[in-house]
Amino acid sequence: MTESFALALLALSIAGLTWLATRAVLALLVRRAILDRPNERSSHDTPTPRGGGIAVVAVLIPAWIAAALIAGAYVPWPALGGALLLAAVSWRDDVKSLGILWRLGAQILAVAGGLTSLGGPVFHGLLPAWLDALATGFLWLWFVNLYNFMDGIDGIAAVETASIGGGVALVAFGAATGPVGAAAWGIALAAAALGFLPWNWQRAKLFLGDVGSVPIGYLAGWLLLSLAAAGAWKAALILPLYYLADATITLLRRLKRGEKIWRAHREHYYQRAVQGGMSHAAVVKAILAGNLALAGLALGAETGLGSLALVMAFTVAAILLYRLAFAHTPGPA
Repeated sequence: MTESFALALLALSIAGLTWLATRAVLALLVRRAILDRPNERSSHDTPTPRGGGIAVVAVLIPAWIAAALIAGAYVPWPALGGALLLAAVSWRDDVKSLGILWRLGAQILAVAGGLTSLGGPVFHGLLPAWLDALATGFLWLWFVNLYNFMDGIDGIAAVETASIGGGVALVAFGAATGPVGAAAWGIALAAAALGFLPWNWQRAKLFLGDVGSVPIGYLAGWLLLSLAAAGAWKAALILPLYYLADATITLLRRLKRGEKIWRAHREHYYQRAVQGGMSHAAVVKAILAGNLALAGLALGAETGLGSLALVMAFTVAAILLYRLAFAHTPGPA
């Protein structure tokens, strides 16, 4: 059996198992009435089960182990352990809210452990080793939290996760760069997201919850940082650029106004688009189109376009943000 065939078979298995596991988890959440109830900051109007991320994480962790074995790569045990820790803490937060110090403490612990499995310094000697680790850890913490912040409408987190996973695989295959196993881990990440997506597409039958968005953001962050550590830092920056731009600009605007940044809100660009009349599906399709362009530019950045790809990627992200910010009419369903 060739590696490509094995990875294709693994992807189909992951997507199918995630779909089945999500169905089982949905039934459990409904029976126990674990619901996300609408409030003034919500983008939905009916109580909806939350915690579907249990199914995604339960499939994704062993899938990453299998992907590493197929690709002949090391198994990133510290990162997988960190993801499990965050899933446990986040599930507790979903059921009974935890204080920010508990959540942040778990994230710092998971990131500190995960840094040992990145495969090298992310800034490639531009910073002293201790400062490289500190800066990388800070970026990773921000990425984990922005992933959680951005999971606010139907389908967005699953589509972003599939885009990042697929984009990493595209760069690893097309540019022959990245750590051994990057393509396999990217394929597994994308397949798990796609298996969950039918349950979360507008109108969503259930939400990921923090138990899904936090550990998934953590693993996606590890994969991108591993790509950067292997030298493909341009691709690692380009692939999540829309998420980075939307979350970071929104954070800075809220900081400027002196608001508590950890409080829930509806000020992200994608949320403003929904308030402007676009459906959840239309917003996510626009983001997907932007992400496909970013994936192509990430590959181009590592195969000849270089810094020009970065300029083009920032342009794509800016156009997408403008489109979402000034949405005033309903988009296609």
